[in-house]
Amino acid sequence: MKILVCISKTPDTTAKIAFVDNNTKLAAEGVQWIINPYDEWYALVRAIELKEADPNSVVHLITVGTADYDSIIRKALALGSDEAIRVDANSDDSFFIASQIAAVAKKGQYDLIFTGKETIDYNGSSIGGMVAEILDLPFISYAAKFNLEGSNAIVVREIEGGEETCKIRVPLVVSCQKGMAEQRIPNMKGIMGARSKPLIVLEPIAFETLTQITSFELPPPKAGVKIVSADKPEELVRLLHEEAKAI
Repeated sequence: MKILVCISKTPDTTAKIAFVDNNTKLAAEGVQWIINPYDEWYALVRAIELKEADPNSVVHLITVGTADYDSIIRKALALGSDEAIRVDANSDDSFFIASQIAAVAKKGQYDLIFTGKETIDYNGSSIGGMVAEILDLPFISYAAKFNLEGSNAIVVREIEGGEETCKIRVPLVVSCQKGMAEQRIPNMKGIMGARSKPLIVLEPIAFETLTQITSFELPPPKAGVKIVSADKPEELVRLLHEEAKAI
């Protein structure tokens, strides 16, 4: 079983967010970068668990980014994957990124392609579906459980008000969320071994970029708390109606 796991670099959730270049780029100075948690905790760890259950399986990583991605790639390798591929490109366009991943996946003939359900910076949830469409493969989103029965995958995904169980033949693309696996921390053996694992850098293939970022803006600052006396319910109703727009 050949498994390809898509990973992305995102700011730590505690990072202070600011923008530069006329509010078109994140101010990266001083930002702590991490592996996108949905990619690491659920997609990558579940892929490693499948490899541990089948020693003949291999787990490869792929990311689209520049050399400053290499540190998070090494951390991902330390968790137990076999090698990593970095497409040397800097793009925020989902179609461009998905096209690069799909080109590598097609050449590598992978049985499973895992992504996180979304990245915690853009929350786009678009890469997995785009990769599947480009490769003409089935796509299961928001997977909370994943198991293999021979050449069939049994995938449980969340739906409105419950769960849905899908049975589908590999190859396929799956986006992963909470429930797929439990977070792991690299041990010293994994960290040392990651230094010598292959990290292959590829030049990007020419694909059309469909979107560009015109501007970012921060949410408005939170207003102060208003305290309403218990003997003035009409004032509370007025505030909820006119200011909070809650009723």
